[in-house]
Amino acid sequence: MFSHRIKLFSLFGFQVWIDASWLLIGALIAWTLAVAVFPNSLPGLAAPTYWWMAVLATIGLLFSIVFHETAHSLVARRYGIEIKGITLFIFGGVAQMAGEPGSARAEFLMAAAGPLSSLFLSGTLFALSAINDGHSGPPTIGAVLWYLGSLNLMLGLFNLVPAFPLDGGRMLRAALWAWQQNIGRATRIAAAAGNGFGIFLIVLGTLQVLRGNFIGGMWQFLIGMFLRTAANAEYQQTMAQRVLADVSVAQVMTPDPIAIPPELPVSEFIEAYVYRYHHREFPVARDGVLLGRVGTKQVAALDRSLWLRTGVSDVALACTPEDTIAPTAGILDAIRQMSTNKRSHLFVIHDGRLIGVLSQRDLMELLSIKLELSLDRNRPASRRRPSWTKAEPS
Repeated sequence: MFSHRIKLFSLFGFQVWIDASWLLIGALIAWTLAVAVFPNSLPGLAAPTYWWMAVLATIGLLFSIVFHETAHSLVARRYGIEIKGITLFIFGGVAQMAGEPGSARAEFLMAAAGPLSSLFLSGTLFALSAINDGHSGPPTIGAVLWYLGSLNLMLGLFNLVPAFPLDGGRMLRAALWAWQQNIGRATRIAAAAGNGFGIFLIVLGTLQVLRGNFIGGMWQFLIGMFLRTAANAEYQQTMAQRVLADVSVAQVMTPDPIAIPPELPVSEFIEAYVYRYHHREFPVARDGVLLGRVGTKQVAALDRSLWLRTGVSDVALACTPEDTIAPTAGILDAIRQMSTNKRSHLFVIHDGRLIGVLSQRDLMELLSIKLELSLDRNRPASRRRPSWTKAEPS
């Protein structure tokens, strides 16, 4: 989801990032505050004053979202869920979890922490605004505090809507999960609520645009589209985790994969392997022992005139734990490893020996089959001959 992130700071051990999309919306919010919102609430001030108020309020909004997501993260940590970081993006923020809550109670408390923190922050900001006004403090500071209090109030109330994947929708899922003891059914109902709420916002936004409120209507429309997409994606992810929960890497991997001898000339590697099997990277092994990996990127960096007299071992890279996985590991762990390290495949090793390759294409085919046919999760699905094995002679 996040392709252009900037690291901001670390809070309670959680790394906070900001996506480029949030910088765009932050600039738009600051402009709207400086030219419309604050001039209407405090008329007669100089333009630079409105701009520093707008910048201060925008920074306050950023920290309000971080406060909200940190509350989620602290409760998640309490229940042993790893948080990889907090990222601010165009529609707010998200705490990126490495796993799902293990119980309905954990999910409910983790979800409730966000809106409650926003409502608490809202009350605090309203109180500070009242204290400022009561002591004849600067009206500009009072206006910024009141605006941030109102914003956090709306953030807290909106997130309580029982529409997945909003916090209220997660609380609904947790309640249904605890009642029915079926997370799949609970997710389906909560996701349907999220889908319906998304459609409502899309229709409402369209009507607002037709009535002349283009900016407000477009925001409602876009948020509705986002909620629908996110609800469907969360449901599919939950179902995928259920059908793959008991599957191991050994059940899915391609055994006895193509491996490149380290002494093979680069020219022969290109002709006999890259052009024939159409992979960008191959394992390098001798007598079954994994020595490294080599691909088109390493070869492209080598002058073509050297291909004939350069061996694969001279350009191969050493394998790291990011490139390999054990056959006993779970498929869900393999998926997370691929996603975190941006790998399209993993080399499966046992006692240092290469015994298989696990590719994203194999995972997608297995998931598609299991979701479509509801195959027994303890039995590997039959598949086509994997492209990682050598072709039989004709």
